[in-house]
Amino acid sequence: MTGNVQMPDLKNTSSKGSKILGVSSLLGFAVLVVLAFFLTDPDIRFHPETGEEFGQFDAVRLLYIHVPLISVTYLAFVICAIASAGYLIRRTLWWDSLAHSSAEVGTLTCALVLATGSIWGRPVWNTWWEWGDVRIMSTLILFLMFLGYLALRRAFESPQRAARPAAVVALIAVLDIPLINRSVEWWGNRTLHQKSTLSEFKIEDLTLFTLMFGILISLLVMTWLILHRFRIAWLEHIEFEQGVQTAIEERRQIDTKEKQR
Repeated sequence: MTGNVQMPDLKNTSSKGSKILGVSSLLGFAVLVVLAFFLTDPDIRFHPETGEEFGQFDAVRLLYIHVPLISVTYLAFVICAIASAGYLIRRTLWWDSLAHSSAEVGTLTCALVLATGSIWGRPVWNTWWEWGDVRIMSTLILFLMFLGYLALRRAFESPQRAARPAAVVALIAVLDIPLINRSVEWWGNRTLHQKSTLSEFKIEDLTLFTLMFGILISLLVMTWLILHRFRIAWLEHIEFEQGVQTAIEERRQIDTKEKQR
């Protein structure tokens, strides 16, 4: 059921607005790279008694990539859950397309969260991965659940048939986000993560600006990707429906010819 939603021309997946958004996102990301990896200061502190240097040094620069990725991952999955609820209530194509596109983008950014976290953890924790870390594992579970969501959608030939069970999976999977967010406070003795990444540093001036700029650019990129994937999902629905209508029409023509014999 597609509902009465009217969409603009969908002959392609881009528009003037999306092109401007895309160019702005790419330029903003280039600026973020310069700020994060060349202009901001490394994390270098000194022991008050021995004067020995300690801290995360240049590894802290991943903060400006990792934290924004976490923010947009949460947001994309929450959008997916809201859209899934909207589909279960309204049963319209618009909600299902939004849920599908948000889930794909969120799964991509969640994979990047795990990757950047692993790269960051190597110099700071002296390990690429810690299976006993509750935050890492709960994030991995979130990634696997939405990977399963996407696999479930591919298991059905009809996008409409996949929409309902996929929506239920999304609503269950999104419940993992509060657990991830509060995992350090609830299970502090089972994680290498500190309670607040930002509380470890003096967040002000260029450091604060770079972090906020990173979140802004990540939001722009997420919006750009969801917009493109939404149009593709919409076209997939339309293509399937047109195929069904064509098959029905062909069958009617065959039945008509048989009756005329």
